[in-house]
Amino acid sequence: MKTLHKKIGIWNVLIAGLLIVLWASVFWFQGLFGAVSWGLLKLVLPFVGVVLLLFFLIVLIIKLRRKHSIQRSLLSLLLSALMEFPLLLTLNVIPYAYPAKPDSLSPAVTVKWPLKERTTVGWGGDTPTVNLPHVTWASERWAYDLVMEPYNTGDPKLESYGIWNREVLAPVSGTVVAAYDDEDDIAPNTEDFQSSEGNHVYIRIEKTGTYLLLNHLKKGSVTVNVGDQVNPGDVLGRVGNSGSTSEPHLHIHHQRQDPTQTIYPIFAEGLPLYFEGIDAGPMPEKGTVVTPSR
Repeated sequence: MKTLHKKIGIWNVLIAGLLIVLWASVFWFQGLFGAVSWGLLKLVLPFVGVVLLLFFLIVLIIKLRRKHSIQRSLLSLLLSALMEFPLLLTLNVIPYAYPAKPDSLSPAVTVKWPLKERTTVGWGGDTPTVNLPHVTWASERWAYDLVMEPYNTGDPKLESYGIWNREVLAPVSGTVVAAYDDEDDIAPNTEDFQSSEGNHVYIRIEKTGTYLLLNHLKKGSVTVNVGDQVNPGDVLGRVGNSGSTSEPHLHIHHQRQDPTQTIYPIFAEGLPLYFEGIDAGPMPEKGTVVTPSR
């Protein structure tokens, strides 16, 4: 190890080691470790890389002026540049799904549809083509955004969207671990939100001990409290437009970790989520029109 330090430099050993650990966690270890590593790669590492890139560029210029060896500095610049690569994933320049497959993770859950009416899947499925906002993050790997006609109209009035104020039903039996509805509903296509999730209800699923998250509910509409036991079909609240959302819709996803205990929402391991009692496949994709059975 001492010989390696002398040959390529301690900084280069540390940077290379960090990159190897983070990428290995994502592709081989996965779990919570992989989810956190993926978040660090996409949101933290590129900013650290910029700082190091500037630092090593200055060092390189100084060495060139003094006519010192520049091999280590060139390697440092290369490694720092590699730290910028995940930024292409974050910006969806390279639309790449978090590398987990639904058949390799458990427990998956199959639940009831959370709405009474005919619904369109705005985003849903296993690939970036049909679920780009979600599959690129570990926590929302199999999340859905649900809308109703009319939608995606650009109308500034919330009441003009079909899903606005529709009742949200409990899809599964479990215990409410979070219930919040104090945030204002924002106008469509604005960025005045207070939190990314907005008003929400989170349920600890009775059979698996995992968690179902339902976000972007209407202010003042939540009908349950923390500690309540719910069953499929119980009313939880109404669809709103709170949080980071371009228009009224219901976001739903399944994850392993308790969302009330995570440091940051994306630092959780998303799990497969399927539906039953609908006239569509168990994992309906973007554009699928779903009618739940009565």
